[in-house]
Amino acid sequence: MPKRSIQRGRPTGTTTYEAEPAIAFGAAVREERTNQGIAQETLAHMAGIERSHMGKIERGEHVPTLPLILKIARALKCSSAHLMTMTEAKLAVSAPSAD
Repeated sequence: MPKRSIQRGRPTGTTTYEAEPAIAFGAAVREERTNQGIAQETLAHMAGIERSHMGKIERGEHVPTLPLILKIARALKCSSAHLMTMTEAKLAVSAPSAD
């Protein structure tokens, strides 16, 4: 039997965007940012990203990469684990009950 070659990358038609976690993470970032009284533009500058990109993250239109999550957490002076805990809490609230 011939050896199959390994194809790199995602299979055709797949995507990494999932709306629920993206929206929950964005809401967590927005909540932490507003609790600290930081403007969106200021946070974007502190994290080293474009303001429009920060807006997309907060609206859940973009799923940030791990390095970007770490930059945002550092700019907010909190841990990425704190942002993930907030995200998971928001996902738990929005999840349908299993009755």
